[in-house]
Amino acid sequence: MEDKVELTSMVSILSKLRKEGIKLDFFVSDDGRLCTMGSNEYFTPDQLQIVNFYRFEGETNPEDMAILYVLETDTGVKGTISSGYGPYADESVETFMKQVQDLGKDLDKAGRK
Repeated sequence: MEDKVELTSMVSILSKLRKEGIKLDFFVSDDGRLCTMGSNEYFTPDQLQIVNFYRFEGETNPEDMAILYVLETDTGVKGTISSGYGPYADESVETFMKQVQDLGKDLDKAGRK
């Protein structure tokens, strides 16, 4: 019988994703495009799709709320980007992500408006 691992922390999810081969981290540049850490590759929202996302809630502190997106570019590159969640969201990430096509979960049902 397989042991079940509860994936409740961002560290656990990132570890799982790294084992699946999703090793890149993205960030939103000053000019509003998505960039891969350590390279000069930039992507616009129409070049990306949200493959999955994970929301994390702090047990005692609302400031611990976060969201982790798994993204795939139109060239097949996969990576992640994270942000605070709700009132603590990174505005540049939130603005960018609202423009990206969602292939999986309904982001509005997850509390994003």
